[in-house]
Order: sequence, then C-alpha cells, then structure tokens
Amino acid sequence: MSEAQPVRFSKRRRLVAVCTTGVLALGALALSTNAQADSGPQHRITRPTAPSGPAPTLTLPKQAKQYSTKAAAGPLRYDPDGDGYADQLYRGNNRHYYNLLTKDNDDDGDLGASSDGTLYKDVLTPGSLDGQGTGILALTNSGRLSYFGAGSFPNGSARWTGTGWYVYNKLVATDDITGDGKPDIVARTPAGQLYLYEGTGNASAPFKGKVLVGSGWNQYDQLTSPGDMNGDGISDLIARKTDGTLYFYAGTGNAAGPYAARVAIGTGWNAYNQLVGTGDGSVLARATNGTLYIYRQNGAGGFAPKQGGYKDWNVELFAGAGSNPAYGKKELYGLSTGGTFYWYYTNNNGTLAARQQVSGGSGGYSTFALASSLGDYGYADLLFRDGTNLWNLDSDVSSPLATGWGGYNLFVGPGDLSGDGKGDLLARDTSGNLYLYRGQGTGAALTGRLLVGPGWGAYNAIVGAGDFTGDGLADIVARTSDGTLYLYKGTGVSSRPFETRVKIGTGWNRYNKLASPGDMDGDGRADLLGVDASGNLFSYSSTGTGQFKAPVKQGGGWNGYSRLF
Repeated sequence: MSEAQPVRFSKRRRLVAVCTTGVLALGALALSTNAQADSGPQHRITRPTAPSGPAPTLTLPKQAKQYSTKAAAGPLRYDPDGDGYADQLYRGNNRHYYNLLTKDNDDDGDLGASSDGTLYKDVLTPGSLDGQGTGILALTNSGRLSYFGAGSFPNGSARWTGTGWYVYNKLVATDDITGDGKPDIVARTPAGQLYLYEGTGNASAPFKGKVLVGSGWNQYDQLTSPGDMNGDGISDLIARKTDGTLYFYAGTGNAAGPYAARVAIGTGWNAYNQLVGTGDGSVLARATNGTLYIYRQNGAGGFAPKQGGYKDWNVELFAGAGSNPAYGKKELYGLSTGGTFYWYYTNNNGTLAARQQVSGGSGGYSTFALASSLGDYGYADLLFRDGTNLWNLDSDVSSPLATGWGGYNLFVGPGDLSGDGKGDLLARDTSGNLYLYRGQGTGAALTGRLLVGPGWGAYNAIVGAGDFTGDGLADIVARTSDGTLYLYKGTGVSSRPFETRVKIGTGWNRYNKLASPGDMDGDGRADLLGVDASGNLFSYSSTGTGQFKAPVKQGGGWNGYSRLF
C-alpha cells in the first residue's frame, strides 16, 4: 500500500442544526412532495455522547512472562510497560482508549480519544515494526493505516502512514511468521484472499509487497493470532466459522507458505462475540453478555479449559479482535410524538443503553435520517432535506451536502457501497428508480448519482447500517407491503452495488417501524430493530450469513416515538 502523510479531519461540531419538512419512515427518509423554500439550518440540538463509566476489571490467572523460550518467538506483541507480560489495548464506548497492564492487573488509565476527531475502524498491536519498542497500527474507514509508538497513540504523530487499505475487511497482527525476526501482518479481502505483508524493520516502509497466502478465508467470521500455541517459537493463527467450529493454523516460518493445513480444535465457539489474540499464546473470548474468559495454549496447538468469567467487558473495540470491525453507526435516535429527540447508544451486548434526551428539540420538524458515517469521524451523520437541499447537520460546512433532491421520496445511508472506504447514500425517486450517491469521505460532498435500477417503489422500507452478511461490505434489507423481507447483499462495486435480492423472511409487516442501529451485540455485524403495533421493540441479531436470529423483546412503550432512525 502507498505511503502518505496522515490526513487530519477537523473536529466535528457537536451542535447540529435542524430545519426540514416531511416524514421519516421506517429507518429511511420518506420526503414530503410539498417542498418549501430552501432556508438552511435554523434550529440547533446537541448530540449526546456515551458516558465513560468505570473501567472494567480483569484479574488474570498468573502465567509465565513468555510461553515459548525459543528466540524465534521474539518479544511480546504488546508490552508498553516492558515487564514481559502481554498487555491489552481497548476502546470504551466513550471513544477513549485504555491500557490494561496484566502483570499487576492494573488499568493504566485513560489514553484519551483522537484529538483530530478520527475514530479508528480497527486497531492492531503488531509488536515493534521499526525496532523502537511496542507499536500500534490504527486503520481508518477510508483506508489510512498508521503506525504509532505506544506512547504517542492516539494523539501523537504517526511514524508511518499508508493508504489504500480499505480493500481488506480484516488485518491481523501475527508476530514474525517468516523467521527473519521482524513482525508481519496478514490481510484478508471480502472475497476471501489472504495476503502476507512481511515486516522490514524500516520505519519509513515497514512492509514488503503483499504475497498471496491462499483463498477461501471468507468462510471465517473470526480470525486472530493468539501467538505461539504449539511451542515451536512461531506464532500461529486461529479461525472460526459461524457454526462455532474453531480451526488451528500452525505457523511454518516460511514466507512462501506461512501456515500449515488447518486442524479443527473445538466446537461451540460461537458462544462468543469476540475472540482476541493476546500474542502470548492465549485468546480472550467475550460472551455476548460481556463476560470475558481466557484460554491458555496447551502447547499442542489447542487450548486448556477456560479460566476467568470477568464481568462488564462490553467495550467497543479490542486491539487484536477477530471479527470484521463494525464502523459508522452504533446509535439510534427516537423522535417522540411531542417533538422531543432521544438518543441511544448500543451496549455491545444486544441491548440499548438508557435513553438520553437531546438538548434542544425538533423545532416541529420531522424529516430526519441517520446515515452511517460519511467520514473517518465514526459518528452517524444526521441528515435532513429542506426543500430541494440535503443538509448534513454533523458537518462543519455551512453549505448543503447536495442540491436538487426535491424529487426523492426516500433515502438511506447504509455505509460504503462503492468499495472505496467512504460512506455513501441511496435515494429513490417517485418513479421507483434507486440511485447511488458516492461520498467523498468528508461528510461535506457527494459525487454525481449512478442509477442502481428501477422497481424500488415496491418497497415500503429500505434499511441498512453496515454489514448483515459477514463479509465486511455494507448491505441493505427491503420490505414489501405484504411483509416480505429481502436482502440485497453489497458487492463493493459502484456500478453494481448489490447482488440479486434474496428472500429472507415473511411477516415483517407486523412492525410499523424498522431501523438499524448498526452493531448492537458486539460481533461486528449490523442488527435490526422493529416496533409492533403495541409499542414493543424487538431486536434481530445478524447471524453473519444473511439471516437473522430469533427476535428478542427489548421492552415496551416504543409507540411513544413517531420515528426511529
């Protein structure tokens, strides 16, 4: 991937202006045909943020500093305090990063959030790529991969930045798997090709050109490296299928074929929404309820029985997590029948946090949509149409996001549909034609429209907020008036953004509101919400195969909202 200097995004305004007419329907924007004169923003509200809360605790069982005694194993992957024990970096729901120093089971405090407003899509701890001590790789949604020293993350200067890494849905820190003593990484495409990037030890160019390891790796929904699991001094890889089968790939030390044939080492691992390789031969496994377990290697390519059961680990992101990273939307707005806004963030355990009232109000307006982030700042973008202008109320730019939108009766922002790492929008006109507007990665401008196809007037709801199918590409679901729900799997190609629709269920007309808050249960996949006529809210967790698990009732009283988005 090419090298470049980091692009710094300006801080996003927390005050957002609201002025519009029309009606928001079922997670997408249904627009009034009676356009008023374009008047620009008039009313302001303040976006809430998730509270920091107490840091979770983790009292790890005692273990030796480094499992393997062979020199080829090299130093630990992440050890910022230099005590020889593997430590853990994670991000809380408040967007702040934390170090957990495991020798003394001590949290090293709040490292803060990125001062430039960037929310990293994924974070890896690869070891030392330049011989200057423990480092951190941080990836943006638009494909900027930056290498930081542990002491300069997340607010210092990067030692190196490359671009174009959006072509992969997963990056994995692997330690040295080629035998030259320099840490490497592997990267997987949505189509399932796995590539090796050998480390060079050079800060200005830390990786050699990619080498194809093999294909078919898209069959796994979790991919991570615990470190050396069989005592040969070479880090290994584990991969999980959605059915819960876990496979072990032994490292070979050979760049031409870095992994031996897979070996099945267990079942039932789909009980966890995250598998996190620690680099010392262990894996952290988090259940959906936030309970964290640790599995130590057994020296033979497998794991000893689990230990722990540490509560409240519903954090947003682990460095080294095995899932495809979710990005762009992890929140929900509700507009009450009285015109008051309420905001919810997801708990990463299948539930929503207690609502927060948004300061200010709707100003009597009701046309709003919450699109998956159009930039590298990670918040969903609050959009509205005022007459024929489309406004992004989370942009620093005072001009409209787009003009000439008076002919559309629905639009939705499911994420990146064109495969360039930038969030996009879909818009449907009154004739049923659906158009794609590609984002430019800033939240302030769109490209010219591309026709997706006709016939989309058959749907009374189109909803999307990320990946429903497990390949890391944005998808949508669409519902007909008879309650049939169809999946449109994303392709990542702007000229043909969706595959042929697939019927995934009937009876969805029981819900008068449909929405997606993004990932609710912490597995990296987008989920669905529906509100029935009695005001009961139900959640549908994605299976990662284009289907949804059985509904879970979240509670009643949701008929107090006129809109969810």
